[in-house]
Amino acid sequence: MKKIFEIPMYEYKKSPDQDATVPVRHPVIVIGAGPVGLGIAIDLARHDVPVVILDDNDKVSFGSRAFCFAKRSLEILDRLGCGEPMVEKGVLWNAGKVFFDEDETYEFNFPDEGGHKNPAFINLQQYYFEEYMVDRVRALQAEGKPIELRGNNKVEAVGQHDDHVTLEVSTPDGPYIVEADWLIACDGANSPTRRMLGLDFEGRVFEDNFLIADVIMEADFPTERWFWFDPPFNRGQSALLHKQPDNVWRIELQLGWDIDRDEEMKHENIIPRLHAMLGEDATFELEWVSIYTFQCRRMEAFRAGRILFAGDAAHQVSPFGARGANSGLQDTDNLAWKLKLVMDGNAPDVLLDTYSDERVYGADENILNSTRSTDFITPKSEVNRTFRDAVLCLAGRHEFARPLVNSERLSVPCTYDASSLNGPDAQGLPPALRPGSSAIDAPTKHGWLLDRLGDRFQLLAIGIEAEQGLNACGIEIETIRLAADESPELAARYLGDAKGAIYLMRPDQHVAARWSSYDKSAILGALKTATAQGGE
Repeated sequence: MKKIFEIPMYEYKKSPDQDATVPVRHPVIVIGAGPVGLGIAIDLARHDVPVVILDDNDKVSFGSRAFCFAKRSLEILDRLGCGEPMVEKGVLWNAGKVFFDEDETYEFNFPDEGGHKNPAFINLQQYYFEEYMVDRVRALQAEGKPIELRGNNKVEAVGQHDDHVTLEVSTPDGPYIVEADWLIACDGANSPTRRMLGLDFEGRVFEDNFLIADVIMEADFPTERWFWFDPPFNRGQSALLHKQPDNVWRIELQLGWDIDRDEEMKHENIIPRLHAMLGEDATFELEWVSIYTFQCRRMEAFRAGRILFAGDAAHQVSPFGARGANSGLQDTDNLAWKLKLVMDGNAPDVLLDTYSDERVYGADENILNSTRSTDFITPKSEVNRTFRDAVLCLAGRHEFARPLVNSERLSVPCTYDASSLNGPDAQGLPPALRPGSSAIDAPTKHGWLLDRLGDRFQLLAIGIEAEQGLNACGIEIETIRLAADESPELAARYLGDAKGAIYLMRPDQHVAARWSSYDKSAILGALKTATAQGGE
């Protein structure tokens, strides 16, 4: 029986564009049908922005690759209409253990604070993730939404002009030329688009290699994240074990810098390493194996004229903290609404510069945390290793040392504290929801709060009267009125000790501004600020 990543899901079909005598121009073209490319295309198509996705493959990703998805990503996917099947298929987890040598140093738990629709994390192989997103593309097509997915269409050259981008595309039927008003490059860490434009990354390449294996086996290990420092089966290095759906286990083994990759990838060398970890009697099957050299780098800016970069094409981090695909989905969440407003003429072109500003800020935050984790896991000097080992020894006996153990700081949503789009902030409201923050879910009398937020500007009026139908610059604001006592979670997260509050929410569910009383003029001014049109 073939596996999902062996089956073509968007087979090549000849497009009328290939026979056109004059290049056809599309409003938006996306390069890359991975999680980020599919995510931005789905978001745009839902709002009737015509979009074409080009990919040089016709199948979902081979191997688990990105596999740990955080709550914020699941909330974004819910808005896109494909989160539910992912949560149903994924492995939910909230606990783990850290080992040093042969001893368990400590165990940790992410407490379930309640009052959220989605779990803190799920593990789900990237090929399933992409399958559900392709299913969503097909569902949108059935609804008549303007989205097209072209497999075996490889972009060979890109040319940028004042008002459009030209692409040369190769196919099994030969090359053709197509144009786009806007091009979004989601073509991965080795982005050909980035290279064609002569753009590069800034940052660090870590002198280390990791063997990453998907192992199919029946095992009675708990559904926990297990991380080893200097284990007996991989001396002087580290290891990770995590469960995925269908009895697939993700194993990561640090190998060191000076290795022969071809030798390490040989079956006869991989199997003994896995037996040393799992036991000589362990029965398993290899599904996918790769060797990674981790990098923490980004482009200087994520916009180059009419070309926008997202996901790994724009920034790279080590997998420690599950910050790769999760941050890529936050890119799409940030970009889609801004591009639509600009295309509709309801916001100036400069709004797209704030996509780069905000997501560069997010990338820097991820790179900082990922670099710190990588430095702790793979110390590059004896002094650093001595410090790390001392922390691990202390952590086994003293709780105060455990926060110093950095086996990875897991992905959290970015708060755009320095954004030029942020408006006023009222004193005395909970700091976790200051302007620039992503909304926090809470139960209400009519369902989950986040199921009601997003895709447009909204005024969240909690315990305060506010009028409907506000409008500025052709942009309408929907008002959602909630009682201060809708739920204890809503009151605690959005009001704190206040009796009421007004929140202006962006289409990506981020807070634009907030007040402790209703002020129409201030709200309209904050809307202009949030769309890069100045404020009053």
